[in-house]
Amino acid sequence: MNDDNRDIAAMPDNGEAFARLRAQLATQAPALLIDGRWQACASGATLEVDDPATGERIARIAAGDADDVDRAVAAARRAFRDGPWPRLPPSRRAAALFALADAIEREQDEFALLEALDAGHSLASIRRGDLPLGLRSLRDYAGWATKIAGEVPMRASEQAGMDYFLREPIGVVAIVTPWNAPFLMVLQKLAAALAAGCTVVIKPAELAPLSALRIGELCRHVGIPDGVVNIVTGTGPTAGQALAEHADVDLISFTGSTQVGQSIMAAAARSNLKRMVLELGGKSPVLVFADADLDKAARAIVGEIAFKSGQYCAAGSRLFVQRSIQDALLERMQAAMDGIRIGAGYAQGSDMGPMISQRQRERAQAIVDHSLGEGAQALRGGRARPGPGYFYEPTLLTQATPKMRIAREEIFAPVLTVMAFDDDATPAQVAALANDSHYGLSAKLWARDLGTVHELIGRLQSGQVIVNGGGGEATLPFGGVKQSGYGRENGHVGLSAYTEIKAVRLGY
Repeated sequence: MNDDNRDIAAMPDNGEAFARLRAQLATQAPALLIDGRWQACASGATLEVDDPATGERIARIAAGDADDVDRAVAAARRAFRDGPWPRLPPSRRAAALFALADAIEREQDEFALLEALDAGHSLASIRRGDLPLGLRSLRDYAGWATKIAGEVPMRASEQAGMDYFLREPIGVVAIVTPWNAPFLMVLQKLAAALAAGCTVVIKPAELAPLSALRIGELCRHVGIPDGVVNIVTGTGPTAGQALAEHADVDLISFTGSTQVGQSIMAAAARSNLKRMVLELGGKSPVLVFADADLDKAARAIVGEIAFKSGQYCAAGSRLFVQRSIQDALLERMQAAMDGIRIGAGYAQGSDMGPMISQRQRERAQAIVDHSLGEGAQALRGGRARPGPGYFYEPTLLTQATPKMRIAREEIFAPVLTVMAFDDDATPAQVAALANDSHYGLSAKLWARDLGTVHELIGRLQSGQVIVNGGGGEATLPFGGVKQSGYGRENGHVGLSAYTEIKAVRLGY
């Protein structure tokens, strides 16, 4: 890795647009979106939002608290109980979602810059991933809005009456999103909730809230009724906890850490047994066998670690490789790492941006240092980059054991742990290595032998299995098993979480 890659951070991709964006953010008044109006939070308190590439303040946001959450939930409840949104023909809700997608698409260049500045991700990854996936979520769920249906069981012709069930919007939904994909997560959850006819209160991550605020303004612009979409910025322990405990919230959709997910489950039990969709942590295994395409595998494995600087819940961070090909694979992976250009996400040519905060970087460093102290070896990286911002070297750790912190804890950094398995290991033995984790969000498998592939698919404890890089359009349900979550997102399976079933037994 070349040291001069650090100079990339000084060169914005679009200087004039970047300067306009910075000026706009610097003068933007901290406000919450409640009942269709931007208004100050009850306490008047604010939080600073930093550029993770420099550590400099880029904006101030309102620090919402329980009083603000109460106002936002009350507005969402009124809109659900008395407003038009749940009662609109589904085609009208679909039209609003299509209009929101079109409005965002017209501003996609600004959204890409905003996300790169706020969250630190590279413009290339946002333009290839977050933007098209977010727009597709809006349009996919717009299509699903007209297809929400119950069922009518078959009955005998002489039977009096009939039985059937309806699907109805579940009510007021709290959407709590993470800082590692703020734009995408807001749109995926919002689209499903709105398609079902729900009203929402969004609590974006305080470290990267800016795209959510802009989405809220566009919801107003395209005519989504007042109170249907509300946004309360603030910290997780204050605003987030207030939403989790609120007795008038019917469902909470959360993406974030397992620890916070556990606290949300406890809060739901204490309050009103609200429904939950929880997409939580991961420590995803990557299994590489001797018959794999090593060039393709190496590029994909390294690319995933560089993607969002490793701050990706489904990132393959535990690599298990067949011993006979370990050296050959590591050689290819080091070459791929050498080509990674590090710099501010909004900079020209940057492949990997900074981590989100100094705190997150220090946590990752502590896990790496602890494992190095127990005998792991840093083949590449293993340290923070000097200078401003929260950059971390892409890291390869070898000589690790499955019991080390680096192999067990979700590190959320561009760090990959490499462990070998014996050439004569059975698929059951390899699967046991992969399954030795509290998590079960995603697993990646590189092999050509179909017998091995299908046996491992059956044995891996994971919400998804990606074989040889995957294929298709990734519209499948997404979520985890074990401590990686509860429920699924995407498509009609994800949409069903935002509906309630009402059974009807009709006599006449």
